[in-house]
Amino acid sequence: MVTDKRTHIMERAIELFAEKGFEGASVRDLATQADVNIAMVNYYFGTKEGLFQQIVETRMATTRDKIEEIAANKTLSEIEKVDLIIELYVEGFLSQPGFHKMIQQEMLVTKREGMHEKLINTFIQNTNNFNSIIEKGIRKKVFTKVDAPLVFATIIGTVNQILKSKIVCNVFAGYNKNYDPYKDEQFKKRLITHIKQLIHSHLLNK
Repeated sequence: MVTDKRTHIMERAIELFAEKGFEGASVRDLATQADVNIAMVNYYFGTKEGLFQQIVETRMATTRDKIEEIAANKTLSEIEKVDLIIELYVEGFLSQPGFHKMIQQEMLVTKREGMHEKLINTFIQNTNNFNSIIEKGIRKKVFTKVDAPLVFATIIGTVNQILKSKIVCNVFAGYNKNYDPYKDEQFKKRLITHIKQLIHSHLLNK
């Protein structure tokens, strides 16, 4: 199927962009990585920039839509919404470490201003949705008065620190050179539990 081929190329491209960065990966490299010809890459995405943009827009939109859905859900309490967002980020980062490394690299440069602006705008949307949850909890006196954007930064920053590299992740998980922490369900649960405990202790009135 066309969609499967496009997805396959995008997934292989993420690995290459994470390893070499945008500038270091050529279209020929991308085609080789995906085991397709250059013409197929060009057919689906036009250019290397088009491929990169499609990857970013697709993955970022998925996270943004999920956060919006959580924020709008009237059946959930504010702390339940926070917990779901924590789970969303840990699950997303651990299942796609290459993508998040790619995004981190892109955020450090401004060579592609249009892409940089889209990343920032999506991040602002996610932050605003999280802030609205926290602010509602504060108004209801369920949460203490906290700096909502920095609470969000604490969640993302904790996961980012863990995922700086597999070696760094192994140090926190219990080092073993043959161990893959990104695929360890127990470590994922441990990380989710830790972040929830940290954020609960900071947010909840007792």
